[in-house]
Amino acid sequence: MAELHSRLAADTHSLGETPDCWIRWMNDQRFAWVVIVPKREGVREWHELESSLQHDLLDLVNRCALNLQALTGAFKMNIGALGNVVPQLHIHVIARHEADPCWPGPVWGNGVVEPYSEGEEPSWLSEMRQRLSYRCA
Repeated sequence: MAELHSRLAADTHSLGETPDCWIRWMNDQRFAWVVIVPKREGVREWHELESSLQHDLLDLVNRCALNLQALTGAFKMNIGALGNVVPQLHIHVIARHEADPCWPGPVWGNGVVEPYSEGEEPSWLSEMRQRLSYRCA
């Protein structure tokens, strides 16, 4: 069984999980940001996953993007699987607004992370969890 990369564990918190993926939220108040991590040891690239998991992952990414956009009123959804710093395959789903501090540039390497206070969670988290619950463990 795969383990969550230490950087992802430090930067994110659990939103839920499916049998095949961890669903996490990024601890940065500037953005509504979900990270999806397949539970596969040593997988760096989407194309390395078995075909059925590729399709399930795409479905989960799409459902996260659709719901996050609906909950936040985002102007644009950024979806990416970069993996340049963290080699474990993970997909970012980020709600973007024209007034956000990094617009229109990328969120990576821009500005200073604004973590939530201990015990604090994003306003959209509870509803997001509920919307995804039918497929989350």
